[in-house]
Amino acid sequence: MNPLLREIRQSPLLWLLVFVPAVFITARIKHEAHTLLFVLSVLAIVPLAALLSHATESVAAKTGDAAGGLLNATLGNLTELVIAFTALSAGQIMLVKASIAGAIVTNTLFMLGTSFLLGGLKHHVQEFNRVSARLQSGLLFLATIALLVPSATSTADPASAPFTQTLSAGLAVLLIVAYGLGMLFSLKTHPALFAGAGHGDDGEPPWPIGLAVASLAGVTVLVALVSEIFVESVQKAAESFGMTPAFVGFIVVSLVGGAAEMGSAVSGARKNRLDLSVGIALGSASQIALFVAPALVLMSYFIGPMPMNLQFWPGAVVMMMIATLTAVFVTNSGRSAWFVGVLLLMVYMVFAMTLYLMPPGASK
Repeated sequence: MNPLLREIRQSPLLWLLVFVPAVFITARIKHEAHTLLFVLSVLAIVPLAALLSHATESVAAKTGDAAGGLLNATLGNLTELVIAFTALSAGQIMLVKASIAGAIVTNTLFMLGTSFLLGGLKHHVQEFNRVSARLQSGLLFLATIALLVPSATSTADPASAPFTQTLSAGLAVLLIVAYGLGMLFSLKTHPALFAGAGHGDDGEPPWPIGLAVASLAGVTVLVALVSEIFVESVQKAAESFGMTPAFVGFIVVSLVGGAAEMGSAVSGARKNRLDLSVGIALGSASQIALFVAPALVLMSYFIGPMPMNLQFWPGAVVMMMIATLTAVFVTNSGRSAWFVGVLLLMVYMVFAMTLYLMPPGASK
């Protein structure tokens, strides 16, 4: 426990951990203060993300960057799953779909772009394992095709709701199977293909593996609990800030839900461990597309007022497809510099500006 306490004492950012109990206390005694709860929940997630970042790096030091990135993406995506589960049980299916699409685009463009930019400002040219990046982007491309088909068929025949629901359930099973086979390929049958491209900076000594794993699990649970408060307050707070529902689900929810992973990805890039950053960003996006979204479709038959399908509004499908193709393009060489990150962030900013200015009914 001493390394954890020392980390908290030495990092001013972690002093924001006082907002973690503050948000729980406020939610209990003043649950109608939605704007205040929204701000407190965001401030609480920031230091939790920093703790999760250090714990992930410690685990990656023992397991390797590929497995470390997979572990962080898995635990980090529990936040997105909890946010979506809470919204789904409340019948906010459009918010669920917006958060799913937004998480895929945010992880692929914003998280990866920020890692390339900040890592490239410190290191002239960085290298990463392009085989691993190709696998993750390939899985992501498969998922976007599966998300495109229900949207395309429903647009052609608006009266095909039962067909779309049945198709979505079948596609959900196929995507989960594809994700499982992808993990089997990368971690069991061909792990040598996914070795890191560089050693990176040693930096501070890693935590003991027991403390690191316990911190990963514990902090992820805290992030999930804070996210529940966040999702309950975000809609009312968005109205007071003048944000559209599409912008809230696609940008705000995905940025807050992925804050923990973003901290780990950026920290890895700054230490010249770009395999860890790419593994977290693309691994998280592919997990959301291949596991979280299909799991929510299947879970919706048991919770919520109605089943959920994989039909997204056309703009969301286009953005996911563009984000995926952009990731395929920029990771093809296995090398990166800061301007590559700028390009990714510019594409993301185009989407964010469009959604912020979009009329409220345009995403239906």
